Amino acid sequence: MSPRFAPAAEAIPLHVLTPETLENWIADQPPRVAAWVRGSGFSGALGSALMIPGDDGGPVAALAGYGTPEQRARQRFPLAGAVPALAPGAYRLASGQLDNPATEALGWLLTTYRFTRYKDASAADRLLAAPGGLDTARIERLAEAEFLTRDLVNIPAEDMGPEALEQAARTLAERFNARMEVTTGEVLLEKNFPLIHTVGRAGPQAPRLIDLRWGSEGPRVTLVGKGVCFDTGGLNLKPGTSMGIMKKDMGGAANTLGLAQMIMASGLKVRLRLLIPAVENSVTGNSFRPGDVLASRLGKTVEINNTDAEGRLVLADALAFGAEESPDLMLSMATLTGAARVAVGPDLAPFYCDDEGFIEALTKAARDEADPVWRMPFHEPYEAMIEPDIADLDNAPSGGFAGSITAALFLRRFTAGAGIYAHFDIYSWQPAAAPGRSKGGLGQGPRAILAALPQVLGL
Repeated sequence: MSPRFAPAAEAIPLHVLTPETLENWIADQPPRVAAWVRGSGFSGALGSALMIPGDDGGPVAALAGYGTPEQRARQRFPLAGAVPALAPGAYRLASGQLDNPATEALGWLLTTYRFTRYKDASAADRLLAAPGGLDTARIERLAEAEFLTRDLVNIPAEDMGPEALEQAARTLAERFNARMEVTTGEVLLEKNFPLIHTVGRAGPQAPRLIDLRWGSEGPRVTLVGKGVCFDTGGLNLKPGTSMGIMKKDMGGAANTLGLAQMIMASGLKVRLRLLIPAVENSVTGNSFRPGDVLASRLGKTVEINNTDAEGRLVLADALAFGAEESPDLMLSMATLTGAARVAVGPDLAPFYCDDEGFIEALTKAARDEADPVWRMPFHEPYEAMIEPDIADLDNAPSGGFAGSITAALFLRRFTAGAGIYAHFDIYSWQPAAAPGRSKGGLGQGPRAILAALPQVLGL
């Protein structure tokens, strides 16, 4: 379903209360309501809810606990925590002060996400009537793009291989009258995308480079998303516990598709380009091997010391291709390294950039949009770690230190010609359900990026 606000007509009044405001609210209520609330033990605790029945037993109002400021600081969408405890129906905000109404409205919409492709997970939803004074169309656009990202990540590789990922991009292109070209199979070699071909040649579906363009005026914005639809690790085979959620290894592609949808739906005056190298990293007789030295589009050679470090390889060709037309801003998004998760955990999206204007705008936007990111350094003394003896670059430096940084440095080698370059080493997965975030696929960074673009590009 598409996330939408409900009509206000017949919506149940919802009062958002904290432990501090509860008693004053009760004092203004009829004795029957006051007795019901006190008898229920409702305290205004974060995530709690209480339905208030009328004379016929049907709900005439509802309460949502908003907790203390300290408790809310620990939640991205505090109000969303109370939504599952409400009875099914539509609600309108009747009283209470929200810290960030737009963020809370988005969080409410995100609680309605259901992944129903393989199982009827439908449920009677708790809908929200459009709050006054908010740009509700914008909030709906953000939620719709997030639903797209979650769906793409949640679909298993059997049904979301390179062909299906191409179709998802094509559906988006058709919706917004964008142009799209796809380079597939052996043609990748003819058109000088050797790394994309080499990584994907062992897969059950042909590797490909998806190239979507939209817009005819404004700054050039190029998005590059890692589309490894399943990652076995190649001949450096992952253990089963690490392979279990590798359907999400195309999370970079899913996030850039969601971001592209946001940009196009918002009508930003930019010349948007989206590049997705779509492959599977599989094990067959023609898999690439540890010790191989591979050529890249840019001419740099890469020594393969771990076939499980394949994402940076396919991104390298796509980044080099995108940089050839000197975009004003180029962003890569990828589920690239376990080192990033060790450093900042699953909730934060670490990013690398040297442009102070972009960093400042993105950091503020991340706070405003409840889409947290964390700056990491392009630490140049580590450049030597990605320079092996027999090739220009090493795809997996030994030692295990600074794995996210060395991966980012590797990618930056292929971005000459781009104006501002930023790389996001995302997880794109919610390990356990949280308010506004269902377990499974997740968008990380697109809302913050979208909000930062006008300042960064002078729109």
